[in-house]
Amino acid sequence: MESFSGKHAVVTGAGSGIGRALAMQLAAAGARVALSDKDAVGLAGTLALLGTGAGHKAYVLDVSSRDAVFRHAAEVRADFGAVDYLFNNAGATIMGSFAQLSIEEIEWQLAVNLWGVIYAAKAFLPQMLERHEGCIVNISSVFGMVGFPLQSAYNISKFGVRGLTESLWSELDGTGVRAVSVHPGGIRTGIAKSAPFAAQAGPGERALAGLSDRMLVTPPEDCARDILAGVIAGKPRILTGSRARTLWWLSRLFPDSYPRILRRFAGPKSPRGGQ
Repeated sequence: MESFSGKHAVVTGAGSGIGRALAMQLAAAGARVALSDKDAVGLAGTLALLGTGAGHKAYVLDVSSRDAVFRHAAEVRADFGAVDYLFNNAGATIMGSFAQLSIEEIEWQLAVNLWGVIYAAKAFLPQMLERHEGCIVNISSVFGMVGFPLQSAYNISKFGVRGLTESLWSELDGTGVRAVSVHPGGIRTGIAKSAPFAAQAGPGERALAGLSDRMLVTPPEDCARDILAGVIAGKPRILTGSRARTLWWLSRLFPDSYPRILRRFAGPKSPRGGQ
């Protein structure tokens, strides 16, 4: 069994939500945390909650910037030395059908959710391989298990995170480094309320915001607790939060027909782009 005591952990998107909860629980478990976020105010709030004198450090970081992420890895190595855990948590979403989304809007989504994970994994993995020790925890989503209406760009990014992580299961075998794929369900964070809509989105997409809010019921503290317990237990995949197991089994039992079930759940207007 592993322990976080005395370990060094990197947590992206730590300014709020799951990232903040992860940082706080890691610190409480005795880890020294390098926390980052694009939101400097939220990041400072998290650092204040961790307390002073424990060696934690905050970094303002835009994970969609390749250069910034690689600079961040170098800074963390200089400040902390070896990194034991990387929690790729930073993420965002945009609401709209694939037809409504512009190329630029999809590129923005992938830059944050997918390329941000790729950059951080590439930046921190070499030092883990050098030591033959470490763990990369990638936060995918239940929408990395099922394609959900009006979340196509988000689905693309989260399926990509899942695919990367599952490929690492085989590639890292025997290296001492492992990868974990996390699939949170309805976690009560600000991601839905702060999510932009596609410029071409219609009234149906606006209605989806209310649906999303009703789905987000699990406290981020509970989600973080599940993640850390799963990491300690050595699980390669962690399901946590509202409807996570339901959607996992839906994708497993009805891989070709689950969209019909989701359409009934999401409402009749959503699959047609709200028109």
